[in-house]
Amino acid sequence: MADAPESEQPKLSKKELNKLARKAKKDEKAAEKGGNQQQSAVSEQDDPSKDFYGSYGLVNSKEKKELNFLRVKDVTVANAAKDVWVRGRVHTIRSKGKNCFIVLRQGVYTVQVAMFMNDKISKQMLKFVSGISKESIIDVYATINKVETPIESCTQKDVELLAQQVFVVSASAPKLPLQIEDASRRAPTDEEKANEQENQLAVVNLDTRLDNRVLDLRTTTSHAIFRIQAGVCNQFRNILDARGFVEIMAPKIISAPSEGGANVFEVSYFKGSAYLAQSPQLYKQMAIAGDFEKVYTIGPVFRAEDSNTHRHMTEFVGLDLEMAFNFHYHEVMETIAQVLTQMFKGLQQNYQDEIAAVGNQYPAEPFQFCEPPLILKYPDAINLLRENGIEIGDEDDLSTPVEKFLGKLVKEKYSTDFYVLDKFPLSVRPFYTMPDAHDARYSNSYDMFMRGEEILSGAQRIHDADMLVERAKHHQVDLAKIQSYIDAFKYGCPPHAGGGIGLERVTMLFLGLHNIRLASLFPRDPKRLTP
Repeated sequence: MADAPESEQPKLSKKELNKLARKAKKDEKAAEKGGNQQQSAVSEQDDPSKDFYGSYGLVNSKEKKELNFLRVKDVTVANAAKDVWVRGRVHTIRSKGKNCFIVLRQGVYTVQVAMFMNDKISKQMLKFVSGISKESIIDVYATINKVETPIESCTQKDVELLAQQVFVVSASAPKLPLQIEDASRRAPTDEEKANEQENQLAVVNLDTRLDNRVLDLRTTTSHAIFRIQAGVCNQFRNILDARGFVEIMAPKIISAPSEGGANVFEVSYFKGSAYLAQSPQLYKQMAIAGDFEKVYTIGPVFRAEDSNTHRHMTEFVGLDLEMAFNFHYHEVMETIAQVLTQMFKGLQQNYQDEIAAVGNQYPAEPFQFCEPPLILKYPDAINLLRENGIEIGDEDDLSTPVEKFLGKLVKEKYSTDFYVLDKFPLSVRPFYTMPDAHDARYSNSYDMFMRGEEILSGAQRIHDADMLVERAKHHQVDLAKIQSYIDAFKYGCPPHAGGGIGLERVTMLFLGLHNIRLASLFPRDPKRLTP
């Protein structure tokens, strides 16, 4: 049969034409991919640095590697010319032409890493390193090089690392919810705000910090704050251990509010109710009744106060101590004041770098204290306030603004940021506080202050069961719920006193921070329950 004329050849449908077009495009891509792979293989063969950079992939303990890493703080002139491994985070990275510079961060320390394209550092290696996202963790093998001009952007100013090898340990997502350099920047002063310029650099607000706390904790300031806070705990323990105190652990789920009142979290407890401890107070006292003589405890404290201030949280860490004395509660009060001044000295001696790092972002006057610590009687404080225009009654409690003003007056008169206020009015203290033997209006109680804010509340406790019942009734405390506490004093108990310190407040006020949330790893307040 003869072929049909060309004009009579069957026409392809639109669907068939699209199918052919897709196939052609696919073939074209395959050819292009093959060419790229071939080009890549050639390029890799031509890359003299191919074994000196890359990514480890997922580090899942598949193999052991014996690499001796040097800490960034030890990258100093003393180690100049040495080849070392260093691990850290990419704080900043910039590349231009045949050069690449990284600021490598490790805790509060930073060092510059420099790379220059040469016969050992290939173009491909430089391109790879330049593409590493900020906040990625990397290993760098480099030579420590002494520099003539100080590198002001780093803590290690006299040296840099001349990189030979770079490997990614853990890559960060390229888009960050906040920039670490912005979160590390000092907030502008009121004068700077008044003279605000268009090119003013960004500053991260507190809520954004706390919403992205994991990133915010990476700043050198945050690292410094929490190293100092760890130092507060360490000093507290060591000083008290040396003085013969015993550390105890007090329960946090209790049958009745520790302090009385309504500022307590109630929780379901099987078929009944329980409370989160507002203080380990009752259990410290029971330990004294058990002849422990001197005890302390460090643990969480819960306060259901709907206070959204710069210094209040619903959960904080309490540093509590209790001590038997011979005849006068001042034996204990003076001991606590001495412990705190000894702690302040230890912090200033052992954490100079961290204090300086915090001061770079949050400038504050150095913390001042005197030895022996200043002890001010409550009536004398009231007179000092009245002399300076404050109207206040003899038995009135101190409001927060009045506390701050009193701290200012004390600083001007006595040149100290730390002082003790003794003999508070009985009406403003908890039910277990011992009344003053000479004046029933006052009590054997005291507060301690830093920069005009209270950091410790303490007193001699009532150690007589009958008197305790009388005072509990006066404060309308349900006796049935504290019966085991009252019973502890029926069998003889030494006179004793103590106090409770807020760890975060001590940290905040020692450093002169403006908000207690900066001194809490993951703060809890009436409006924040995450992260």
